[in-house]
Amino acid sequence: MKMQAQGNDFVILNAMIDTLPELTQTFITKICHRHIGIGCDQLLVLQPHDTADALMLIYNADGSKAANCGNGLRCIGDLLMKQLKQDEVSIALPDRIVTAKQTDKGIAVVMGNADIEDVAEDYTDVLIGNPHRVYFKHAQVCPERNVEIISDYDENHVDIRIIERGAGETLACGSGACATAVAVWQKLGRVSPLIIQMPGGNVHVHQADGQLILTGMVTYVFDGQYVCA
Repeated sequence: MKMQAQGNDFVILNAMIDTLPELTQTFITKICHRHIGIGCDQLLVLQPHDTADALMLIYNADGSKAANCGNGLRCIGDLLMKQLKQDEVSIALPDRIVTAKQTDKGIAVVMGNADIEDVAEDYTDVLIGNPHRVYFKHAQVCPERNVEIISDYDENHVDIRIIERGAGETLACGSGACATAVAVWQKLGRVSPLIIQMPGGNVHVHQADGQLILTGMVTYVFDGQYVCA
């Protein structure tokens, strides 16, 4: 299945209902390739889990692994709620279990906590499963982190561009939107709901009981059979 959220697109393989081929780097990069495969920013693989409705594994387009993907979680949340006929689902990641539910603003995912790792004049480093560097000015490539570049912000609204490790510049990033909110709140000295505007569209980030909540629309694109050559 292919889904997208604000232009951040995913190929989803469901090992809960299908037998999957070996997930080699060659297979992953080929299926993610936009000219010789299906094409996506990340490959998402669903597997059974003991305490959550599903385990979600995340692979970047270059075959590397990622630890979190907020937009992917919203897509998977929508998919699982429809398949399981539930109003709320739980999804396991390597370091946390998150919940997703339908709202009037789209799919909302309780992302959990984020940690501020470093604060500099030009940027703030935030860890939310994935490591992020949020630049307020003088941006540069940071290969070991996802990068969010703020062009404008206030207490209600933030404009960003995104460069993801293993995928390059993308139209949106859910965990990046959350990291951006944390960085802006740290800069402003207060927490308030934020609209994060990205090239592919906007999402809403707020905090409740110390937990980050990411909300936005998701879109089903198509499903089909991929023949491994």
